[in-house]
Amino acid sequence: MTHIKKLSAAFAFIAIIIVGVAATTPPDEPKHKNLKVLPKDISHEDLDKVMDNFKEALGVKCNFCHAPSKDSTNHHLDFASDDKPEKNIARRMMKMTAKINKKFFSYSKNEAGEAEPVVTCITCHRGSPHPESKK
Repeated sequence: MTHIKKLSAAFAFIAIIIVGVAATTPPDEPKHKNLKVLPKDISHEDLDKVMDNFKEALGVKCNFCHAPSKDSTNHHLDFASDDKPEKNIARRMMKMTAKINKKFFSYSKNEAGEAEPVVTCITCHRGSPHPESKK
């Protein structure tokens, strides 16, 4: 009987440790930082698709909107930084096209029943970062 009590006590102790570790583990950090227009829980694949669409529509590369890292030893872009004004312009443009699509094209839905955007970046930009305006 004492063997069973020792075994039960050991299992209880292990269970308490597991519960304690689980309770003190910090929640997952957001995948992407500083998303203000796109959904905060967007998947990496979906974010890549959105960014690829921007690059194609404007005929640019990532560094058009994203600033380089302030760490000179790191030759990567700082995707969370708002140092380049083009990034905030892109946010305003995203809100503008969403508003246009909602107001004038909300009847256009895909097979999942979600509103299908009719006006996108390429509608005006057509591969140019600064499309010519009609005066």
